[in-house]
Amino acid sequence: MKKQIIMLSLVAMGLSFSSVNAKEMADAGKHKVANWGYEGEVGPEHWGELSDKFSLCSAGKNQSPIDIKSNFDVDLPKIKFDYTAKTTKVLNNGHTIQVDIAPGSKIESDGKVFELKQFHFHTPSENKINGKSFPLEAHFVHRMPNEDTFAVVAVMFEEGDANPILEQIWNKMPRKARESVKLDQALDYTRLLPEDQDYYRFNGSFTTPPCTEGVYWHVMKKPLTASKEQIEKFLHVMHHPNNRNIQAIDARIIVD
Repeated sequence: MKKQIIMLSLVAMGLSFSSVNAKEMADAGKHKVANWGYEGEVGPEHWGELSDKFSLCSAGKNQSPIDIKSNFDVDLPKIKFDYTAKTTKVLNNGHTIQVDIAPGSKIESDGKVFELKQFHFHTPSENKINGKSFPLEAHFVHRMPNEDTFAVVAVMFEEGDANPILEQIWNKMPRKARESVKLDQALDYTRLLPEDQDYYRFNGSFTTPPCTEGVYWHVMKKPLTASKEQIEKFLHVMHHPNNRNIQAIDARIIVD
């Protein structure tokens, strides 16, 4: 009964699946290099000034990334991963390296099903965990079928042994912005998930313009490893760090 009361309280305080505008998601996916970036006058501190469509980047109250410090201990249900679809291409969109997924892979979280659309990377990590930053972070981006509701699963990487799945992706990633390469080899991207799948959960936003809120975040507690060379290779292709600065938590609840 106590857990039911806690979960009902979380829903009342906004920790639930929220809808976002599909057009905004599409706009975010276009990644026009001239519109925004990670440095100077088009950097994260100025995103909210670059366009009226980006206003949430400065005015939003549920922005991502955050420094994750759990403030509510709940027995979270496990995420049910069903990643079976093939990858279709690896894309350098000018802001990150993104791997697109064919239809068929999905997760189930809290009774809701989301289809995996793509995953991409940031260096250093965008989110922090208890004040700790990581050299690399992967975001698996999902959308609920026929609805404008999105969920992200984030995985941290710390420096250590080389990651064989990253190596397969890095060997294909285009060096130039707006170029893509077809992935015709089998890529077991389930190996980019830790075996221990405990996670933090909170409401947040896209970490790139238009910074749309209502995104349902799951951040894995246990990191994987990537070699120093792999991390440096990604940074070399991006030319600079591609992480947004930490945002205020405000009144949000973070559960684990």
